[in-house]
Amino acid sequence: MSNIWKDGMLGLIVGDALGVPVEFMSRTELMKNPVTGMREYGTHHQPRGTWSDDSSMALAELDSIRTVGTIDYTDMMERFSRWCMHGEYTPFGEVFDIGTATSRALMNYAKGIAPLESGGKTEWDNGNGSLMRILPVCLYLFERQKKVCTSENESIYMIHAVSALTHAHVRSQIACGIYYFLVKAILEEEGSLENRLQKGMDRAYQYYRQDLSNHRELENYKRLADLSEFKENPKEGIKSSGYVVDTLEAAVWCLLHSHSYKETVLMAVNLGEDTDTIGAVAGGLAGLYYKEEGIPQEWIQVLQRREWIEEVLQGI
Repeated sequence: MSNIWKDGMLGLIVGDALGVPVEFMSRTELMKNPVTGMREYGTHHQPRGTWSDDSSMALAELDSIRTVGTIDYTDMMERFSRWCMHGEYTPFGEVFDIGTATSRALMNYAKGIAPLESGGKTEWDNGNGSLMRILPVCLYLFERQKKVCTSENESIYMIHAVSALTHAHVRSQIACGIYYFLVKAILEEEGSLENRLQKGMDRAYQYYRQDLSNHRELENYKRLADLSEFKENPKEGIKSSGYVVDTLEAAVWCLLHSHSYKETVLMAVNLGEDTDTIGAVAGGLAGLYYKEEGIPQEWIQVLQRREWIEEVLQGI
């Protein structure tokens, strides 16, 4: 029987590691020399299979959930702080990549600001730093709803709160909420990946449209409302920056244009720019759909600290 935690998290970490060596490279550069497998060195001069802050923060969240048994915002911030300050949850005991908004939020927390008040709330605080790590929370809430009769409002409140630890603007929170609905649809529905993703988007729109205050922010995601139409966008119409809307669009576009895990993440990282995060965001969803056996084993085998990752995943 499939283990959704291993499917999703390995999908995320492998996608992240594929993108690390080419982060910040342009699409034009990668068209000339596309990524076809795990590379070494490159942008951050790291060995093959090295993962970045995307995986570190997701693993910190996962470890918090498995240790505490629930969503504990303070515990998560403590683990994020230990990652940032002491290199915990990293491949080699040091942080080589951290987003500006995340760094600022952790500094706020270190000054004594409450966890849910630490993240930036302005329109300029809409990088992809909470979307990249939200998968473990989505999986926890998916399983929790099966065991305990909880409302969607309660789940979305927690999704938004975990985003707010570093990214508290509603646009980033909605991106994480949409991702949650996509995760649920992949796991619950039958049929093609495109069909499942569309059902997830429909439910996300249905949920957020209930509150009139969300309507303006939902406009930022209007291209994703109809995925058959969105799919027709050429690659030139897909941005791969660190802006949260661009990242979610790029990840979904790659999923719609691929027929395997491998094809999805290679397409994602070859878009260029924020390659590790787009690889991680697309890879998490692709892992859930194609499952662990769909991820190239040679890529999993070269992940740094692979045994430790698998130990953490077995404990959830």
